Amino acid sequence: MVFDTGNTAFMLLATSLVMLMTPGLAFFYGGLVNRKNVLSIMMQSFVSMGWTTILWVTFGFSMCFGDDIGGIIGNGKYLFLQGISPDTPFPSNDSIPMLVFMAYQMMFAVIAPALITGAFADRIKFKAYMVFLTVWLVFVYFPLVHMVWGGGILQQWGVLDFAGGIVVHASAGFAALASVFFIGKRAEKSKPHSIPLVALGTGLLWFGWYGFNAGSELAVDGVTVIAFVNSDVAASFAAITWLILSYIFEKKPKILGMLTGAVAGLATITPAAGYITTVSAGLIGILASIVCYAAVAFKNKMKWDDALDVWGVHGVGGVIGIIFLGLFGNIAINPAGSQGLFLGGWQFFVKELVAVVAVSVYSFLFTYGALWLINKITTVHVPLAAETEGVDKYEFAEEAYL
Repeated sequence: MVFDTGNTAFMLLATSLVMLMTPGLAFFYGGLVNRKNVLSIMMQSFVSMGWTTILWVTFGFSMCFGDDIGGIIGNGKYLFLQGISPDTPFPSNDSIPMLVFMAYQMMFAVIAPALITGAFADRIKFKAYMVFLTVWLVFVYFPLVHMVWGGGILQQWGVLDFAGGIVVHASAGFAALASVFFIGKRAEKSKPHSIPLVALGTGLLWFGWYGFNAGSELAVDGVTVIAFVNSDVAASFAAITWLILSYIFEKKPKILGMLTGAVAGLATITPAAGYITTVSAGLIGILASIVCYAAVAFKNKMKWDDALDVWGVHGVGGVIGIIFLGLFGNIAINPAGSQGLFLGGWQFFVKELVAVVAVSVYSFLFTYGALWLINKITTVHVPLAAETEGVDKYEFAEEAYL
């Protein structure tokens, strides 16, 4: 089989960019926590790179992209990647190898659960996290991938999600909120110990997001270009909007706010990146910052200890991103998309709304139930002494700064 070398090379690059997002997330989260808890939060991202990969190649990819079972999950067709050789084409786009698509989707699986970790920073046991990482992937992430991208019930119904608003951000964000409610508050709330580290992480995330969104076209064409440009435009508009909001409400322009705004814009544009105009992307960036800023303010008012604002940025961003896709979708940009409500596609809007609400509720409820069960097996919350001493020393007998 002779593959398109341009498309294949691009997808290998996109896969590498998405892989870079997980270390970027580790730096982003690492800078936001107390210096005595840096290693624990970074470990939670890096360990996902190893453990999720093992699950993915053994059975995860098959659960996501095997032949459909009941619209919910794939069968065992690709267990241990059986039947996939270097010459096997990807069925939906035979210009690239199946192995490249497998690796690309694997990087999505790696970062999705890592996003959740920011919510329970400074207070979860590593053993409990490893169990949670496994069950969340198996019972939330893998089925969602199949339902939305692998030929399952939501894809059959006509639900669209270009690069992961439902599958990644809404599911992880509402899992994060459930984690906050179950695990409880920290004994000592910490302030960001290194904003430069947060800035480095933001830069890596922003850079990697080009592969996350543009790569989701799985080829090099006009839609790839629009997804790339829309991602940058939304992030830029969102970053500056958050900066303005911080100046208005906090009386100072905050760099941490600008960095958070950029991530909110990227999360929000993700599901719509390849289906809308660039003008719509700019508007979405502005609205993303306004809504996510309000969500974070609401979270603070309610005293929910979502340590790193995973729900307010990724959860809310993913939900409104799907809603915006339902509003602004334009088949003139991508014939494979659908017309949004503003162009007469009210049925498509309803499908998007129902899907994102259902997924968010399911992820929340499953996560809460899973943590309750895990807590019966091994305590989830670290002891008070560990919070005082630092989770790094308690869990790993290591320190980031000597």
